[in-house]
Amino acid sequence: MRAIQVASFGAPEVLALVDLPDPVPGPGQVVVGMAAADVIFLDTLLRSGWGQDFFPRTLPYVPGGGGAGAVLAVGDGVDPAWVGRRVTVRTGTGYAERVVAGEEEIMPIPDGLATTTAAALVHDGVTALRLDRLGAPQKGEWVLVSAAAGGAGTLLVQLAADAGARVVAAASSEAKLNLARELGAEAVVDYTRADWIERVREVTGGGAALVYDGAGGALGAATLDALADGGRFVTYGTADGFTAPDGESAAHRGIRLLMPLMDGPPDQRTVRELLDLALAHAAQGRLRPVIGATYPLEQAAEAHRALAARTIAGKALLLISDE
Repeated sequence: MRAIQVASFGAPEVLALVDLPDPVPGPGQVVVGMAAADVIFLDTLLRSGWGQDFFPRTLPYVPGGGGAGAVLAVGDGVDPAWVGRRVTVRTGTGYAERVVAGEEEIMPIPDGLATTTAAALVHDGVTALRLDRLGAPQKGEWVLVSAAAGGAGTLLVQLAADAGARVVAAASSEAKLNLARELGAEAVVDYTRADWIERVREVTGGGAALVYDGAGGALGAATLDALADGGRFVTYGTADGFTAPDGESAAHRGIRLLMPLMDGPPDQRTVRELLDLALAHAAQGRLRPVIGATYPLEQAAEAHRALAARTIAGKALLLISDE
């Protein structure tokens, strides 16, 4: 089978197309023929060698964390009725024509929902719903979503608006700001402008009650100033490293800091619950992942370059085979 492999950490050029043996399912496992692989910003960081303490990768490895396709084979102890069914798969790899996964790592795709839409929710759907529960946006309050045109950000805009909150979306281009408006943002700000924090405070009448920081790094730390005293600050961005907000200053202002990445990944039960909910919402038309760019498997490096350059509004997917 064709797959993308990383033999040494480095720039996007290390993503090499190789031929690997077809995987064989062991007991309790399935093989999924991948139609679409999810591509997230974390993939670009791990490829460079970042985050080994949190997300260890042993070279060589096939990057990715899942996607969607159809079950091709099952191992001992797995119901053979899975064969032929469309499923999402969330596991430790993804950029390949075939992926082996545990039965607990797959989930059926609802009838009527496109396989690519399901693939786009495998990580960002779970992330957005997890953050939505942490932040708990309330009707009528102002919610700031930074990196609002990202895969998770576009979903957070929709979830907050659906809860009745007033959303101000921060992004880096007019196209991304227009997308945020289409998804339900009441106000938008360009975070590349020096005065964007002041603009948020002006729009919200003194600061947002809830901030979702999808940027991380220095930009994420600065975003704390867009929050009103007594507010909630939920940070999940890693584009420029983890956000390191001033805890003493936050405590003085009565701000609650919520940093789910420091707690590690959610357990399998929580992942399945949230992914099932995301797929159901999408099937009902209540949640729409924005697929901003698709690439064939052999152009995985191009997908990584585009993510790093922040030129994609919404999700990026690798399209591997027809549905």
